[in-house]
Amino acid sequence: MTIFYSITFFVFGLVLGSFYNVVGLRVPKKNFLSNDRSYCPTCHKQLSAIELIPVISYLIQRGKCRGCGTEISAMYPLIELLTGVGFLFSYLVYGLTIETVIALVAVSLSVIIIVTDLTYFLIPNNILLFFSPLIVVLRFVEPLDPWYSSLVGALIGFGLIFVVIVLSQGGMGAGDMKYFFVLGYLFGISGVLLIFLLSTLYGTLINIVSLLRGKVTRKSKVPFGPYISMAALTVLFAGDAIITWYFSFFQFVYKG
Repeated sequence: MTIFYSITFFVFGLVLGSFYNVVGLRVPKKNFLSNDRSYCPTCHKQLSAIELIPVISYLIQRGKCRGCGTEISAMYPLIELLTGVGFLFSYLVYGLTIETVIALVAVSLSVIIIVTDLTYFLIPNNILLFFSPLIVVLRFVEPLDPWYSSLVGALIGFGLIFVVIVLSQGGMGAGDMKYFFVLGYLFGISGVLLIFLLSTLYGTLINIVSLLRGKVTRKSKVPFGPYISMAALTVLFAGDAIITWYFSFFQFVYKG
């Protein structure tokens, strides 16, 4: 049954990942409820069913539109794959529990934010407002220990980014601040602090590599939402292990 559930969660994630691409691309443009079928943004050819198979269609078409030959952004299959792997890990780490549902919601929010921020440099209020009630209800059913960790975590997440915005004079946006508020409620005090540290680490390392490779300049506008999402996913699946290692390491250093 473990293999069956693993495959089911992975495939379900792939399918929803394709949907999350649409959500992330359409919600900021306010045409999410449009009846328009998916189409190539270059030649406007409507995509057939065989062109909409998650990951596989991209591989079959060798990353190009069948109509005009324009290269398809690698973001599409990567988001589908990330969602599939995220759903798979949700099951493998948490089993069939309420925490699995919480993990699926966290993965879904994270990947949608990656799409919107990479594409539009925007973390939409509509997305956060949609997920916030779900997270509040889920944390009511399955509260953190202690219960007030969610409330304090939300305030800490909001406050940390508020301070960064003030000190950097706009180096981060209000969307990042609201995103941290939601994640703080979801992950609690220790979780949101770890997300802050990891997102800063990811952002620093990736930007240094990008600078060295000439992909960006010091004046380039870089979205921070994807780094926050990467950190949130890391904490979701390995947060406890990281925190345990951290305290064990410093306890070892102190005793030494």
